[in-house]
Amino acid sequence: MPVRDQGPAGFEAVGSVAVRTFAAHQSRPQILRTAHQSMDGHHVNAMAGDGSGAPHSQFADYDELPDGHFYDPDAEYEPDPEYAATLAPDAARQRRERVGPTGRPLPYFPIPGPVTSHGPATIIAMCNQKGGVGKTTSTINLGAALAEYGRRVLLVDFDPQGALSVGLGVNPMELDLTVYNLLMERGMAADEVLLKTAVPNMDLLPSNIDLSAAEVQLVSEVARESTLQRALKPLLPDYDYIVIDCQPSLGLLTVNALTAAHKVIVPLECEFFALRGVALLTETIEKVQERLNPELELDGILATMYDSRTVHSREVLARVVEAFDDHVYHTVIGRTVRFPETTVAGEPITTYASNSVGAAAYRQLAREVLARCHAE
Repeated sequence: MPVRDQGPAGFEAVGSVAVRTFAAHQSRPQILRTAHQSMDGHHVNAMAGDGSGAPHSQFADYDELPDGHFYDPDAEYEPDPEYAATLAPDAARQRRERVGPTGRPLPYFPIPGPVTSHGPATIIAMCNQKGGVGKTTSTINLGAALAEYGRRVLLVDFDPQGALSVGLGVNPMELDLTVYNLLMERGMAADEVLLKTAVPNMDLLPSNIDLSAAEVQLVSEVARESTLQRALKPLLPDYDYIVIDCQPSLGLLTVNALTAAHKVIVPLECEFFALRGVALLTETIEKVQERLNPELELDGILATMYDSRTVHSREVLARVVEAFDDHVYHTVIGRTVRFPETTVAGEPITTYASNSVGAAAYRQLAREVLARCHAE
């Protein structure tokens, strides 16, 4: 993956944030490593700029940080201040009390260490029956962030529209073999369908319009809800995480994804109509738990397309937190033009705009997902 940006203080934005993070922390002068902690022991971004392009060398406390700035305490670089301001309705309170966009105290999610072995994989279904809420974007960028932290990741495009494949630079109409063939053809091996992506440690099971026929053909199959689970079983020892991008419906394909999964992440646009559908989705998850997959659990609701400058976004997020409490991720994904740009480029935001606030948000989400899995 080509190098796109130069980070502050001369650090190169290399393709892997794990490499950059560990190398940068080891090579920084001691004064910067000391300045990277505030007096209360929490991390702040000592490399943040003040708008002049020059990094600050140290901050004694949150109160000394420039007004109007929102610091991702775990980010390697300070995000664009104009966009970062959209994540903090009360920047002063956020600095003073370390309160996240959800209104709850923001935990510190540590940078994960390297792994010495891989597998068996945890399967995550990225699911919401409403379209346009950020399922595909979150699948791509969460997968890429996990891969940057040294985890082996498989992305499964389980939507006949093939948006996940397109978002990784694959033309679905040119594919001879897809996940449809893996589901419906006996003797088809996953290795015949797998594609390597430009992101190290991340592979893809692609899809195209052929998958729409599977929903009809599976109706007459025995144990039709477990077809995807059987197809993925041989791949579990080779990966740490398998992330399934579901179609925007609660049909048989989505039920297959929920039956195969261990966890569900629900991307939720901070908009009223998106909020209305969550209750129906949780009912479906409960039914799958009772009848098909007792191991399935709701890992979290991920707020996407958030803009704190609008009262509506803040109210929707507050209602989600009130209803689901700890099931809502502390990480919130804000709006930025970078996400549609990455779709055109056919690569994750973590490589296309490595220093952007969107990339920092998905890296923090990856750390939060890893922290939740480790806590279990």
